[in-house]
Amino acid sequence: MVNFELESNYFLSESFLELDIKTFSEAMRFIKNLPYGRNANREDFTLVLKEQKGTCSSKHALLKSLADENHHFEVKLMLGIFKMNGSNTPKIKSVLEKYQLDYLPEAHNFLKIEDEIFDCTNAHSSDLNFRKDLMVVYEIQPEDVIQKKIEIHQDFLKSWCQENQLKFQEIWEIRENCIAALSGI
Repeated sequence: MVNFELESNYFLSESFLELDIKTFSEAMRFIKNLPYGRNANREDFTLVLKEQKGTCSSKHALLKSLADENHHFEVKLMLGIFKMNGSNTPKIKSVLEKYQLDYLPEAHNFLKIEDEIFDCTNAHSSDLNFRKDLMVVYEIQPEDVIQKKIEIHQDFLKSWCQENQLKFQEIWEIRENCIAALSGI
C-alpha cells in the first residue's frame, strides 16, 4: 500500500495533523473507525472530521482529496454498483426479506491503490463484503460523489427495475429503508 507523510502546508493535511494524524495510512485507519452516517451537507467532505461520521461517499472522497492534495494521484476513487444483500450487508437483511428481495443494486465508493481495494466505510468494512457481488465499477473524482454518483446509481437502478418489472420509486424507497437500517435510525 502507498503511504506518505501529510504535508502541513495543505488545508486537508493540516486538519488531519491537528488530530495528530501524520500519514495517509493513519488517516485511512482514523476515517475507517469513524461511525457510518450521513453528514449535514454532502458537498462538504470536511464534515467527516467535524461531525466524526460519514458515508462511503464522504469518507472516500475526503481521503482521495487528501491524497490528491499531497500529489499522490495513484490513489483512485472508485464507484462500484454491487448486489447489496443480507450476506454482505447483514443489517439490511430484514428490510429485504420484508419486501421479498434477494438483493438491491447499491452504489458504493472505495479506494483503489495499484490493484488493491481499500474500504474505509466503517471499522468492519472489507472488500470481501462486496467484491464478489460487484456488477460494474467506475473511476470517479471526489466532486462526483455529490451528484454524478446518484445519477449513475439511479440510471443503473432504473434499468434493473425495468428488466425485473419493478417500480423504480418503490425500489428507491426500499433502498432508503436499507440505508436507515445501516445508520441505526
